[in-house]
Amino acid sequence: MDQKIPYDDYQLPVVFLPSYENPPAWIPTQERVQHPDYNNELTQFLPRTVVLKKPPGAQLGFNIRGGKASQLGIFISKVVPDSDAHRAGLQEGDQVLSVNEVDFQDIEHSRAVEILKTAREILMRVRFFPYNYQRQKERTVH
Repeated sequence: MDQKIPYDDYQLPVVFLPSYENPPAWIPTQERVQHPDYNNELTQFLPRTVVLKKPPGAQLGFNIRGGKASQLGIFISKVVPDSDAHRAGLQEGDQVLSVNEVDFQDIEHSRAVEILKTAREILMRVRFFPYNYQRQKERTVH
């Protein structure tokens, strides 16, 4: 019934994989949307635009870390609760893709800080990217 074919008799190259054990429990389709094991909500990882206006002398309400030296980009490392940045939706782990149309994906940390501190109105493109943020934290000290 369940005969094994000798390896030499296969026509194509063969890769034998270990058997799959412990499949997840089946959950009815209509219940999957709310179930944590079936959360396919990926929109949180899509790039989004954040607009901040900074009065003279005011703080931004967030800190950044990383830059060209880390080869992973600039990330939001802290957001001050109840700040404009917090209300605009910035969160720790957001990668800053651009600020006022300046590409932040391969920029020196000091240059990024200078751009953010001198701008009065900030138009940021960010995306939540916790995986690279964690890698970046392990590599750098800023």
